[in-house]
Amino acid sequence: MATIDRQATTLALAHALTAAERGLAVIPLSRTKLPALRSPHRADPAAPACHGECGRFGHGVYDASTDPRRIRELFAAAPWATGYGIACGLPPHHLVGIDLDTKSGTDSTAALRELALRHLFTIPDTVVVLTPSGGRHLWLTGPPDVAVPNSAGRLAPGIDVRGAGGYLVGPGSRTDHGVYGTAPGTAHLAPAPCPPALLRLLLPPPRTPTTPDRGAGHSGSHGQGLVQFVLAAHEGQRNTRLFWAACRAYENGLAPDLVPALVEAARATGLGEREARATIASAARLTGHRP
Repeated sequence: MATIDRQATTLALAHALTAAERGLAVIPLSRTKLPALRSPHRADPAAPACHGECGRFGHGVYDASTDPRRIRELFAAAPWATGYGIACGLPPHHLVGIDLDTKSGTDSTAALRELALRHLFTIPDTVVVLTPSGGRHLWLTGPPDVAVPNSAGRLAPGIDVRGAGGYLVGPGSRTDHGVYGTAPGTAHLAPAPCPPALLRLLLPPPRTPTTPDRGAGHSGSHGQGLVQFVLAAHEGQRNTRLFWAACRAYENGLAPDLVPALVEAARATGLGEREARATIASAARLTGHRP
């Protein structure tokens, strides 16, 4: 049975409620940094995937809320919680976390600096959370119509990304290794927008086309590959894949011919035309073009 530290739980709840006032959806965490409430379906491995539709607690980030009443109920159900997690990818901030780790034996800060020099972006002033191990979490915001995926070491060794479906340990949380805290001079800041060049690095690359088919309405095999990338999207990936493909189309001068085909591909996956065109317009603005 988990040891209950009532003072740590009270402090964690207070910090969680403060975060919720800033529009950040939260869940209680245990000292291990894992969600404090276990899945109500754990005894039934054959149970269908549930994201909280059953009405019970224990669905990780799907329990996350900004409602003070619900947050208090979550912590009341987990009196052993000593921290809180902040769900990424949710409105209004659409938070993206850049986790600069120190345990991998690499200099993740230098790796991020090298990426910034190579791809011509700078990290803006934003919230920085210091971890007990000496690492840092940089808080950034993403576009509302793009789901940044979670990744570990894909951007560079020692750099993990927390996006849609992930969470960040909130400042003030107490874990087995120590307390998370906000870096001096950053607590008052709002999460800054993710630089466009960095955002493009965070999105998944398209699959290489296997055939150089030249379909109507676009230019060559590269255009066909982008269209196929959109067509292969599953639910939950549709906007992200469309956004990535549209960015590549604008960067490579294919957009004038390719946009109609991208819209049709997006519609084939279940997106509405208005939503598809809005996503493409976001890609145009991000790459410095007029929609």
